[in-house]
Amino acid sequence: MEVTDSPKPPKVHWGLVALVAVGLGIVASGVAAGGAYRATRAASSSSSSASAPLLPPEPSADLPPPAPPACPSEMALVDGQYCTDVRQDCNRWLDDEKLPFARCAEYSHKSRCVGKLVPQRFCMDRYEYTPPGDKLPQNWASFEIASQTCRGLGKRLCTDNEWNFACEGEDMLPYPYGYERRPVCNQDRTDLFEKNPRMQVLADRRAASGAHPECRSPFGIEDLAGNMDEPTAREGFERNHPFRNALKGGWWMAARNRCRPATTAHDDYFKDIQIGVRCCSAASEPLQSVAPKP
Repeated sequence: MEVTDSPKPPKVHWGLVALVAVGLGIVASGVAAGGAYRATRAASSSSSSASAPLLPPEPSADLPPPAPPACPSEMALVDGQYCTDVRQDCNRWLDDEKLPFARCAEYSHKSRCVGKLVPQRFCMDRYEYTPPGDKLPQNWASFEIASQTCRGLGKRLCTDNEWNFACEGEDMLPYPYGYERRPVCNQDRTDLFEKNPRMQVLADRRAASGAHPECRSPFGIEDLAGNMDEPTAREGFERNHPFRNALKGGWWMAARNRCRPATTAHDDYFKDIQIGVRCCSAASEPLQSVAPKP
């Protein structure tokens, strides 16, 4: 019987096996380290996104810029349709209605425009002008003094029609606060004179600007009735020197103290203890709306 030799087992290169094993170990550890690193980064990213504050979106270049304020902060915007001639009917008088300074207790609650409607847009001081450091509004003014004061502030005197509209609003109110005369302004005082046996001297009964917050017009302007007479530029009389002015609003005496009446008998240089200053200026025009780009 013939016996053949058994096949010899293949020769193992143990050095090569060792190198392969080491390489596999390095790869495995790298995979594990990479997975741990990615997990750590994911956790860190999640934690950071949860704790980081949300930032506002960047403004779009297509949005229009914010509109600048129409008036300085100490002034109010007066904007709307002004009636050049108004009919107001008094239902109940406090004085003889034939008197030049007769006071009406209550008007009909509907004023009628019997003139033309014209657009008005301007700025007016919310309060009567008070010089820096003073507690009471300026007095002993005149049309000329008030004009100079306003120019020094970068403003101008109001016209009489501007003053009317700022006082009465588009509803054409007889009083800045409504249709009925109410004791909310510095007016109707009877203690008008100092105790002086030699002569009659008018007492100073000014109130601080803003001391009567209910004495406010529809545009948020205070003390347009009572407290101080306010010089205005009388429209149509610009060349009528020295009678270009109209005193508006009345002062602390018992007089009309409403929106439409005016005193026009004094010249532009007349000054007295009860005459103050209030200024106006042009309002900035509203920005035209621009459609965003598609």
